[in-house]
Amino acid sequence: MNPLIAPSILAADFANLQKEVEMINGSVADFIHLDIMDGVFVPNISFGLPVVEAVNRYAKKPLDVHLMIVEPDKYLEAFHKAGAAQITVHLEACPHLHRTIQAIKAMHCKAGVAINPHTPVRHLQDIIREVDTVLIMSVNPGFGGQEFIGNTYKKIHALSELIVETGSHAKIQIDGGVSLANAKKLFEAGANVLVAGNLVFSSENPKETINKLKFII
Repeated sequence: MNPLIAPSILAADFANLQKEVEMINGSVADFIHLDIMDGVFVPNISFGLPVVEAVNRYAKKPLDVHLMIVEPDKYLEAFHKAGAAQITVHLEACPHLHRTIQAIKAMHCKAGVAINPHTPVRHLQDIIREVDTVLIMSVNPGFGGQEFIGNTYKKIHALSELIVETGSHAKIQIDGGVSLANAKKLFEAGANVLVAGNLVFSSENPKETINKLKFII
């Protein structure tokens, strides 16, 4: 099975957002990834509900919404109504993570949990069977274009073992610093979903870049 590819709109040309979404529609990408940042949980502000709604108007791929915000529970329903097919929240931002995951799934939406580079995989022990996706941040969240953190491979192996041990069906998603140079190694380590922003949207041929990621094996 080839990796699933989720181009991140954060790196797109927002002056031509419809065109960028239509490019993804016409590619072999599997999802459209949307990074929501509040300037509190992470040191940057990206975009919110109006942009998700705008993307959804033209998207033919499922929207994969990554909430890098404090108190995500307040906004779960709003993002689902805006078009999210999957909502991923951060373990570090959710004091009652099981309740948050339950709330996402109650909306018949796929649920993901993300962990920052410093967060050990073992902290997912009691939630791993409840989620559809675990997103491993392979850069410190908040900005695109950062250098990939090498310890990510170790975390992928540890997470793969945890998934097997617990009988979970969660997919492993990698977000940050994904490149054509490391994509194959990430996939071989156990990653199922690769998020790519700058790699795709700074490319002279974004569709071809997505295609290379998809068939990297």
